[in-house]
Amino acid sequence: MMTRLHRGTLWRSGIAVAAATAVIAGVVAAAPEAPKAPLSPKLSLIAASASVTLYSSKEEPGVYLDLGTYLTAEKAAFELQVKRASYKEQVVARQIVRDGKTTRTTTLPKGLVKDFRGLPGFTRITVTDATGKTVLTRNESFCPNNASGRVRPDAPATSKYPESCPGNPFTLGSVWGVEKGWASNTFSGYDSEPVVLKPGTYTAKVSVDKRYRDVFGIEDKPRAVKVTVKEVSNEGGRGVAAAKQAPAGAHAGHAAPGAHAGHAAPSGHAGHAAKRAPAADLAAPTSGAGPSYNVGHGPYPPAPPALPWALKRAQLKAAQAAGDGTGRTDGSRKAPALKAAPKRPTGKPAVPDVPKPDLRSLPAYGITISDGPDEVAGKDYLAFSANVWNAGPAQLVVDGFRSPGKELMDAYQYFYDAKGKQVGYTPTGTMEWDPRPGHEHWHFTDFASYRLLKADKKEAVRSGKEAFCLANTDAVDYTVKNANWHPYNTDLSTACGVENSISVREVLDVGSGDTYTQDLPGQSFDITGVPNGTYYIQVLANPEKRLKETNLNNNSALRKIVLGGKPGARTVTVPAHDLVDAN
Repeated sequence: MMTRLHRGTLWRSGIAVAAATAVIAGVVAAAPEAPKAPLSPKLSLIAASASVTLYSSKEEPGVYLDLGTYLTAEKAAFELQVKRASYKEQVVARQIVRDGKTTRTTTLPKGLVKDFRGLPGFTRITVTDATGKTVLTRNESFCPNNASGRVRPDAPATSKYPESCPGNPFTLGSVWGVEKGWASNTFSGYDSEPVVLKPGTYTAKVSVDKRYRDVFGIEDKPRAVKVTVKEVSNEGGRGVAAAKQAPAGAHAGHAAPGAHAGHAAPSGHAGHAAKRAPAADLAAPTSGAGPSYNVGHGPYPPAPPALPWALKRAQLKAAQAAGDGTGRTDGSRKAPALKAAPKRPTGKPAVPDVPKPDLRSLPAYGITISDGPDEVAGKDYLAFSANVWNAGPAQLVVDGFRSPGKELMDAYQYFYDAKGKQVGYTPTGTMEWDPRPGHEHWHFTDFASYRLLKADKKEAVRSGKEAFCLANTDAVDYTVKNANWHPYNTDLSTACGVENSISVREVLDVGSGDTYTQDLPGQSFDITGVPNGTYYIQVLANPEKRLKETNLNNNSALRKIVLGGKPGARTVTVPAHDLVDAN
């Protein structure tokens, strides 16, 4: 009995053990896999070359520390969205990581990003001479949108991110990014100051500041670059040194590409060469230079592109082939070509219930006293820069058609459905040819109006300028819905036509604005007889309400000023506009 009982007990125990083992095995088999680590871009600092040669002018000594160092993004795109809710709010930067259908957003530490020009103090550069003595230490800002390119063949053929960081003081939102498998030049372009280094050989050590290494998980691996400084004759300008420093294959004289690295040069419709910054203050063309807004029409001349223009043209052509699909609100949407309709629209005009543009004005800036474009003796003018932008969610598309023998074009606003199909149009005024230097193109009338208001907000003076050629000169807010990070017409060479044009298409894309700088005719008020005191410069979009918009209540922007001085020596004081202290 005992043996049988013992055996039975063992048998039953064996069953229990086997069952328990099966249960455990089942639990192990059914246990979920360990969750994969969240996707994040692997950022690294690399040097394109072990050595660079920089050229300094004998007449104007100084070199720009474009050392050929890049930030790469490997596992995912590196994307930052920078925005302020209003001019009373500080800038807030967020990192966006897209993993399939999942989007993860992380707010960067407060104060790390202070404006829209890039990440301040991102790199630290230490230069030592041949004896090992440190001769220079400096910090440089970094715009992730700076001149970039692929670092591996399986990377996307084009980058969806903008090509510069905005420089407009009243920017509201920006997007910065390094595409997956791409690298962006860390040289800060016009934000960088030239340094004086004697001809000779140096070693530059470039590292990422610890704040950014900690936030973005970048390894502490500084890069060393041998630097050779050579002195050359300037031959009357910075041209020789600049040309030697330009990248191979770049076409400095090409009208379409170009501008400095890092952020867009002060842009807009600029016209008078005498008002431009002197050549000695301009950065030499560098390998960090890339396409920018309003090429050739700002106060800075264009620098060569980072890539040969033939290659850049091929990239743009491939990007345009992507079309303008529905629901693409991440900035990958592409603007249509600016070719005007071959003939006037037919059928009954209609304003359909589809998305429309939302025109808004930025406060005036670049405010100064001048004696006018013609330097009229005894006259005082208040000059200023102004910008009207499109908050979307639809483009502003205006076509002008010219009847044979007539001086004015008839203008029409077009409307499109979510698939990009034209579904309506309406007459919206006229276009006129402006022959004045700095313009010389077709202007759409009644697009905006400038008024000088007294302290009680009543009109004192009105500018005669109310006609504009529309161009996407400034990235004002690329975080709004349907913002196009690659607008088609970023300079006047692609829009506004010539004197004998039969038709013209002008487009203001979503997220972009059109700046007219203070040196252009019409960008001023005659204040010769205006008393001293407090005034407001009003920039008013769509003053006659002829354009169809989503909102007509946000078209005005005011900028407070204080006039003083005596006739012929007037002064202007420009208080800060909330947190924006830029005159």
